[in-house]
Amino acid sequence: MMVNKVIGIALILVGVALAVWGYNIYDSASSQISRAFSGDTPLEAWAGMVGGGLCVFIGLLKVK
Repeated sequence: MMVNKVIGIALILVGVALAVWGYNIYDSASSQISRAFSGDTPLEAWAGMVGGGLCVFIGLLKVK
């Protein structure tokens, strides 16, 4: 039972870090220029934000 909570807390921390990393990539100057000309968002940004959200969600389920 205690191991699940520790894993859950670790997943939440990793998820928040991934989401912040993804947002930093999304908000970078090169990404903004790329979006202005082609409209494309870097795949790393989406992977970080979505992956981070999933990790936080799974972590919250483990903590309960």
